[in-house]
Amino acid sequence: MYKNKIMQKKTYMFLLLSILLLGGCSDKILRVACVGDSITEGYGLKVQSKTAYPVMLDSILGPEYAVLNSGRSATTLQKKGDFPYWICKEFSNTFVYKPNIIVIKLGTNDTKPQNWHADKYEKDYQALIDTFQTILTHPKIYLCLPVPVFKTKWGINDSTVVHGVIPIVESLAQKNKLPVIDLYHGMSGQGADFPDSIHPNERAVKVMAGIIARKITRK
Repeated sequence: MYKNKIMQKKTYMFLLLSILLLGGCSDKILRVACVGDSITEGYGLKVQSKTAYPVMLDSILGPEYAVLNSGRSATTLQKKGDFPYWICKEFSNTFVYKPNIIVIKLGTNDTKPQNWHADKYEKDYQALIDTFQTILTHPKIYLCLPVPVFKTKWGINDSTVVHGVIPIVESLAQKNKLPVIDLYHGMSGQGADFPDSIHPNERAVKVMAGIIARKITRK
């Protein structure tokens, strides 16, 4: 009986030590939340859970990082767009995740004629930045220039991306002293890998993830 109690105590202490050690290791993992629309979620890919860009990013970054896909198809950054990101569970999930890094890639659906209002886009983007900055982990926030729109579809158009979205994102990045990830020029030669002219296929997704990974890991 006495020996059994000693063994149980040793086993308990070992398990407790293991939990503490694992907890210490997990604190060193940098959590990345990828905020976005269908391009982030992985629309059009055969297996989103394996090939969406956040999954590819997680693989490229390695064991020191953990990446959450917070993308939701059809969403707008604007609060009064036809499907605001603000009302989606993915928005709430980002706060629960307590990320160390947030990558924002929203704006493609905002270019639809019924959605686009430059002043509201800028105001709501600033509000999103301010809101994410309230997260207790004080995440480093990266702003993405959208990928090109290779052909107007569903009202999504490249002209508004170039003349509306990109200048506002660059201005907000400068104002808030945040880094920019240039997916527009980085993906400009990938038109053949955007089957519907809007959404990247598996090859293009890997290129996207690589561009983002290099920016995140740059010292």
